[in-house]
Amino acid sequence: MLRENVNDLLFFLAVARERSFTRAAAQLGVSQSALSHTVRQLEERMGIRLLTRTTRSVSPTPAGERLLQSLTPRFQEIEAELIAVTELREKPAGTIRITAVDYAVDTYIWPKLAGVLTDYPDIHVEIINDYGLTDIVAERFDAGVRLGQTVANGMIAVRIAPDQAFAVVGSPSYVEGRSKPQIPQDLAAHRCINLRLPTHGGNYVWEFEKDSEELRIRVDGQMTFNGVRQVLAAAVDGYGLAYAPYDLVQSLIESGRLIRVLEDWCPPWAGYHLYYPSRRQPSSAFAVVLDALRHRG
Repeated sequence: MLRENVNDLLFFLAVARERSFTRAAAQLGVSQSALSHTVRQLEERMGIRLLTRTTRSVSPTPAGERLLQSLTPRFQEIEAELIAVTELREKPAGTIRITAVDYAVDTYIWPKLAGVLTDYPDIHVEIINDYGLTDIVAERFDAGVRLGQTVANGMIAVRIAPDQAFAVVGSPSYVEGRSKPQIPQDLAAHRCINLRLPTHGGNYVWEFEKDSEELRIRVDGQMTFNGVRQVLAAAVDGYGLAYAPYDLVQSLIESGRLIRVLEDWCPPWAGYHLYYPSRRQPSSAFAVVLDALRHRG
């Protein structure tokens, strides 16, 4: 193989994974035109088209898909070996990529990391706020953060937060003059504010439990957001009932800006866990981040 093919193959893999020259160029730190030119040169040298390009999308051809599936694990092995070599350094170093929702970042992740990373200037942490159930392996994240019951099989999960209760809340202007829901099914008669999950392409299903009875309720209403803080803002403004982490609404309840309902149907659940593939060999930098985030309550 020609030496220049190595970089060209890395560029091709980025485009094939992202299905976009724009996103791949941003990830690689190069211009779209340079990236497109490099991939086209690779195709010309190989004598076969690797990507199908349209004005709206990019996708691998059968040959490109075969190359993607074949090369990805090999480059991952090389990357793992390079990480292992860096472990010989005196101080932990490297970049750790984590995906999590904004509430977990603000409440549990950043407060813990902020007090540790100043001692490790060679550790770089990239935190991506995402409400989708991201495939951390496919998207090349080192770890993800989810509530305990939603961690995928085959992952190592480490608790980073105490048990988490949720709450159904509405503003006094919305609740007063309406019949308060006594059971989750009563939500069908109420306006509810939805949270959209991009991965599922639909709205988050509200989850309840009482006396070993578990219910998942799809709600309807005028407003839908893709962030929980916007959901709560709409609830405070009287647009309906919202479903959110209790810690996030506690001060609003205590100040009287929100009223809680269905409290007996919202027991605590397993709190946030940081998870990563069981086959991963954690680097020393990852170990520092993991130890900082670990829940010790």
